[in-house]
Amino acid sequence: MRLVFAGTPEVAVPALDALIASERHEVVAVVTRPDAPAGRGRRLVASPVAERAEEAGIEVLKPNRPRDEEFLARLREIGPDCCPVVAYGALLPKVALDIPARGWVNLHFSLLPAWRGAAPVQHAILAGDQITGASTFHIEEGLDSGPVYGTVTEEVRPTDTSGDLLTRLAFAGSGLLAATMDGIEDGTLQAVPQPADGVSLAPKLTVEDAQVDWAAPALRVDRVVRGCTPAPGAWTVFRGERLKLVAARPLPGEDGLAPGDLAVGKNHVHVGTGSHAVELLWVQPQGKKPMRAADWARGVRIAPGERLGAADVR
Repeated sequence: MRLVFAGTPEVAVPALDALIASERHEVVAVVTRPDAPAGRGRRLVASPVAERAEEAGIEVLKPNRPRDEEFLARLREIGPDCCPVVAYGALLPKVALDIPARGWVNLHFSLLPAWRGAAPVQHAILAGDQITGASTFHIEEGLDSGPVYGTVTEEVRPTDTSGDLLTRLAFAGSGLLAATMDGIEDGTLQAVPQPADGVSLAPKLTVEDAQVDWAAPALRVDRVVRGCTPAPGAWTVFRGERLKLVAARPLPGEDGLAPGDLAVGKNHVHVGTGSHAVELLWVQPQGKKPMRAADWARGVRIAPGERLGAADVR
């Protein structure tokens, strides 16, 4: 089939690579989000998908909105058979969905109908799921509600961050997406409607969602830190400023600290929660690089009675 691939971030690149490598299909163009400011200089930078497509000599389309008439006209000229999608980042209007003869097929990083939405991997970790996966489905106008072509499963490991898990799913899902294209092309694969039961939603996490509540149990604190890493980044407050929590671990049996209270040793920083303590492993103060929590504690010279989680933030 002639394919137009839609995707934007690094997590979409493995799937693009798998389709470029396919001997059965041709990626004739790529659709991605416009260049965005990045880095200290805030200069405009092309998306990872755009960079990979340009390396491969593939035409790149960067519409401001996928309903722009210029983009739709070019898509009609290209005449794709099918449009595979991985984390494109914009809603596709019906007028665009109707152009490819075999529709648009999304690789979504959950076992649908669980975790429909923008942040399925983060929500799987926050909910304590032990198994997740990826699904390919035929895109319709509803939110991730189209019929499913196939799935792969993936174990959620006890120390997984959302970044760790998403990386594994990106590679596992790339094979699934390529196999889905094969099955659509030769007619051996039919999409199956999603069940009405088991639907859950995974909206994008906000900065407020990522604030750690030290009165919550240690298990919840652990999930928030892992689920919000690398983005939007779990955080707390110390001396009126945000302190990013890069890595932590629960300490079952370590009791005696009230929520937010600190116990600092030569090589450790323990924090009380609503159950047992957690150990801070890596933190990132505002304006600084990530550092070991014990090094941070030595540098700021924590005084007796100081704690994490004060309400006011500068």
